[in-house]
Amino acid sequence: MNGKRPQQLTDLAEADRFQILIDAVKDYAIYLLDADGRVTTWNTGAQRFKGYRPDEIIGQHFSVFYTDEDRAIGLPARALHTAATEGRFEAEGWRVRKDGTRFWTHVVIDPVIGEDGGVIGYAKITRDISDKRAADDALMASERRFRLLVQAVRDYAIYMLDPQGNVTNWNAGAQAIKGYTAEEIVGRHFSLFYTEEDRAAGAPERALATARREGRFEGEAQRVRKSGERFWANVLIDPIYDEAGVLIGYAKVTRDITERRKAQAEIERARDALAQAQKLEAIGRLTGGVAHDFNNLLTVIRASADFLRRPDLSEEKRARYVDAIAETAGRAATLTGQLLAFARRQSLKPEVFDVGAQLTGLRQIIGTTLGSSAQLVLDLPEVPLLVEADPSQFETAVLNMVINARDAMPKGGQVRISAAAADRVPAVRGHAAAAGRFVAVEVADTGSGMTPDTITRIFEPFFTTKPVDKGTGLGLSQVYGFVKQSQGEVDVRSELGVGSVFTLYLPRSMAPAPAPHGPRPVDLGAVPARRILLVEDNQGVGHFAAGLLRELGQTVTWVGDGQTALELLAKDAAAFDLVFSDVVMPGMSGIELGHAVKARWPGLEVILTSGYSHVIAEEGSHGFELLRKPYSVDGLLAALRQAPAPAAPAP
Repeated sequence: MNGKRPQQLTDLAEADRFQILIDAVKDYAIYLLDADGRVTTWNTGAQRFKGYRPDEIIGQHFSVFYTDEDRAIGLPARALHTAATEGRFEAEGWRVRKDGTRFWTHVVIDPVIGEDGGVIGYAKITRDISDKRAADDALMASERRFRLLVQAVRDYAIYMLDPQGNVTNWNAGAQAIKGYTAEEIVGRHFSLFYTEEDRAAGAPERALATARREGRFEGEAQRVRKSGERFWANVLIDPIYDEAGVLIGYAKVTRDITERRKAQAEIERARDALAQAQKLEAIGRLTGGVAHDFNNLLTVIRASADFLRRPDLSEEKRARYVDAIAETAGRAATLTGQLLAFARRQSLKPEVFDVGAQLTGLRQIIGTTLGSSAQLVLDLPEVPLLVEADPSQFETAVLNMVINARDAMPKGGQVRISAAAADRVPAVRGHAAAAGRFVAVEVADTGSGMTPDTITRIFEPFFTTKPVDKGTGLGLSQVYGFVKQSQGEVDVRSELGVGSVFTLYLPRSMAPAPAPHGPRPVDLGAVPARRILLVEDNQGVGHFAAGLLRELGQTVTWVGDGQTALELLAKDAAAFDLVFSDVVMPGMSGIELGHAVKARWPGLEVILTSGYSHVIAEEGSHGFELLRKPYSVDGLLAALRQAPAPAAPAP
């Protein structure tokens, strides 16, 4: 030993300005390793994208940044060996951050040579190029996909032009669409595909100029095949520039859209019909909740009226029911002011009925509606014409059409209502004609008639040609909703100054004709006494329904929601014979409650009631007895009688 201390790395770190420079670099990890590969310095850039603070990494071996698989094959040691023996190591590869995530890096390792010529350490510079790699991979994948596309696509003509517009390559799709082989067309000007009038007007040159100026040209126009046949084409032209920004040509894509153009008119008609149906559907869903609340009020009124018909009712109870009707009618008047449209998603109650008999029964009401200035003519067949639909909604639809006819004849006229069998429905609002067995109900007037534009809009909710205080524009939307839910159709014919004809087409029923029956008195007898769990969230309806059930000899426990009902049953399900629940409630619905009850207590009967529920309207009652609001006393009794009688208590 000559007593001279070997040169250390610390001797090289005396220039403060150099250290400040290194620490200021944030996009590169710049640090030193000792001769064994341990980290001795650490800059801001290294901390930023490797995640280690200086006190966490200085002294550790740099192989901690490598992946497990790279360490397993000795890549860190080979990198240092290459740097020491060849004077430099440079490569790209995966590295690992402190949090374990991988990133793609560009790495340079240079040996640090001491005064004695030996390697005393290594200078290491690393850059995160993950974004660049992702971009390069995407570009390569894109180029591969494009080559496959050009070679395989036959529905598109995909080819290139030189800066003057001459064809430089040609794909199979171009040959299939335009008719030229590559040998016939490469080198010729693309204006060959244009019509003579377009060439004379300079359309090819304008297309290339637009692509250069705006970076893209797109349009639809007629083009010419090799055979001379014209076809409609969708054309796209993109300019292509080299790395220096010099224009080197154009990419051109052409598609034959002749068939699409032919079908475009049909598509537009279908789209208009769909938009109309969706508009009416949205109105129905939005207002369904209002209809539900209104039916709750009608339940109180209807049941109170039924009880007031009883001759043996005491004055005290009579006064109570009269007060209930008066109070509920006031709330109904307020709610009616908020009802802005007819809800199509109501739960209809279809019955088989004779259209002729139903219209005959409406004669007096229709005559009163029309007034003395209009003449009513009924042309009805002698044989029954049966349909299966909601009879009350049918009557409402007919009356709405009669009111429409009356308003179209301010100076009087004639309304003819007829019914006949039909073997098809004509093409209506873009829908094709349909064959089948139908009953056609026709309401014809001699009024002012309508313009074609008005006819296209008459079934829209709120649309009306009447003064503000003469109509809401809701009547014909009810007609539309009724026939659609009844699997039927409505047709309109009109001529200005002559009149209008509305025709309802309802599917004809082959079921036997129902026996006629008149109003029946409410029979309060033969109703088994039950212990009923009433589930109703509406306070007014719940209070009234509980009182009504008690009047009918039932024992009632009333709760306001399904969860409370389940908790009560869990404590003592044997205390109840029947669950009587509304369908639409906050939280758990009546259908969900019914399923939960049947799953845990199969012997417990469930009856559901609802004034409105899109679930029931679309999917049915899910196997439960359903009593529709507004229900009468007679309807409630029928539901109670239909449910199995409670089992007798064990001796």
